[in-house]
Amino acid sequence: MSKADKPITSAKTGFDASPDIAAAPNKTGAELIADYVKRLPHKPGVYRMFDEHGTVLYVGKAKSLKKRVANYTKPDRNTTRIARMIYATAAMEFVITESETEALLLEANYIKKLKPRYNILLRDDKSFPYILMRKNHPAAQLKKHRGARRKDGDYYGPFASAGAVNQTVDTLQRAFRLRTCSDSIYEARTRPCMLHQIKRCAAPCTGEISLEDYDKLANDATAFLSGRSKMLQERMTGEMGEAAKAQNYEKAAEIRDRLRAMSRVTGSGSAINAGTFSEADIAAIHVGAGQSCVQMFFFRAGQNWGSRSFFPRHAKDEDTSEILDAFLAQFYADKPIPKQIFVNTDLPNHALLERALSERSGRAIKISRPQRGEKRQILDGAAINAKEALARKLAEKASQEKLLKGLQDAFDLPSIPRRIEVYDNSHIQGTNAVGAFIVAGPEGFMKREYRTFNIKDVSTEPGDDYAMMREVMRRRFSRLMRDNPERSGGKWPDLLLIDGGKGQLSSVMEALHEVGITDEVSVVAIAKGPDRNAGRETFFMPGRSDFTLPPGTPVLYYLQRLRDEAHRFAIGTHRAKRKKQMVTSPLDGIDGVGPRRKKALLAHFGSAKGVKGASVAELSQVEGVSDQLAQKIYGYFKA
Repeated sequence: MSKADKPITSAKTGFDASPDIAAAPNKTGAELIADYVKRLPHKPGVYRMFDEHGTVLYVGKAKSLKKRVANYTKPDRNTTRIARMIYATAAMEFVITESETEALLLEANYIKKLKPRYNILLRDDKSFPYILMRKNHPAAQLKKHRGARRKDGDYYGPFASAGAVNQTVDTLQRAFRLRTCSDSIYEARTRPCMLHQIKRCAAPCTGEISLEDYDKLANDATAFLSGRSKMLQERMTGEMGEAAKAQNYEKAAEIRDRLRAMSRVTGSGSAINAGTFSEADIAAIHVGAGQSCVQMFFFRAGQNWGSRSFFPRHAKDEDTSEILDAFLAQFYADKPIPKQIFVNTDLPNHALLERALSERSGRAIKISRPQRGEKRQILDGAAINAKEALARKLAEKASQEKLLKGLQDAFDLPSIPRRIEVYDNSHIQGTNAVGAFIVAGPEGFMKREYRTFNIKDVSTEPGDDYAMMREVMRRRFSRLMRDNPERSGGKWPDLLLIDGGKGQLSSVMEALHEVGITDEVSVVAIAKGPDRNAGRETFFMPGRSDFTLPPGTPVLYYLQRLRDEAHRFAIGTHRAKRKKQMVTSPLDGIDGVGPRRKKALLAHFGSAKGVKGASVAELSQVEGVSDQLAQKIYGYFKA
């Protein structure tokens, strides 16, 4: 069934909600859309528009699908940009939802996942770090966390950066002396570590503090992170006074030091903190030169947990309030939502967005535009930061465009490259071999597009860089040819840069011809200069004599940066693979041998090699190893 023939579906059930919704065949653009409209219901939902290649052009929501989609049947009543989208539409899909708020949340999820060309897009290639308090251990552990929140414990955040997390963790260590070590290190300690010596850990591992008293410290840290720092400080101040009265000056001094550490975050000497609210996000937008920046400040527990700049992708004539509205819907699709969100412009879907976020978080969420007082002051500060960040971004982009134009001139490319892929291999004498490529373009390095390849071809001789590169190229471009033969969507590279000389270039061209790419492809190999001297690189291109670029030119420096980034990424992946292999035991692949039995086997025989050479009778003498399992272990190594 083609996309044009797919029926409308229900977001709740997923079943066919209207079997006769299929559009008439051989229609496109406004005519196709008008055919859909005849069968659309007056119900809330989400619609997706596709081009002839099946690429999503636009995702939208509607209170009434019929009324909203009908607006696209008259291209001349829309902007030029939207008219182009209508003419390119070859199919549509619809999802009925129970409410408009559900449609808004579904729309945001679709946009984040599909990244349609004509939508306002939140471009965010970094996850947010959190602080995790693990209390499923007798001695609670404090640690930094990034990624999926699957571990048991209490999460506090988001923090804008790793630096903001490190600063807060440092404060918590000074104030509450919680352990940050792993459980295995905790269990293995026989004497306090250095952190205890410098008064950053209470050392519950060796009994320097009772677990009951340590638990009180953990509860105090939880109160601090939950916004009850004022109450906590008042109580600790009282305890310090009582200790001083009792002439327990050592304890009084300890509490004094803890209070000083806490004041680093909550006091006036720290970065901007809030006095009139404890939990909120500040979202200020500034628009200029057809682009925008949204500056986010994160306040939790009355403390400023950092800020981050975002640069949404949108049309140059997009309305400021529409940009921020779409940004917030996508931003909170996969992040914790604070009680309050302060914005510096009125939102067109203000009430709807409040309802949707409240429904998602399970509590009342308020979005407001402060007009006076501390909230307005902080919001104005965020707006100034947004303006300055956008100015820096525009300057960097202009510089980047100039470099890309320089690449076009240096390599006689048919157009300015918008997607550059840089390839490199890494191994040690053929072991743990990996291939990798990085991606760069007008926005700089596109780290979400980076990819690695484990070298799998068993016929490849260890250390054969040419064969490795051929394998990487075959796998990369075979997939591109299969998934996107029309070369649409910006995933096909405009320029390939290869770390190597004439031999690597030949390997690449051979691999490209093998997968059926016979047209002219812009491929450049970069060979290091004499004595690996940066600045004296030689460049190789098909059908052209080798050449160099004038030393000290910005384009040459840019090429060196690209090559170095590819090398950093490839060798980092190789090292991670090698490290993983180093901690892998030959016993890990035996079904029925878990951590406890593996520990018993290693303790009995001294090493994995000893286990490998043991007889069935010797193996069965190990505690927890039955005769049947002993036979299985013996057979595993003798197979």
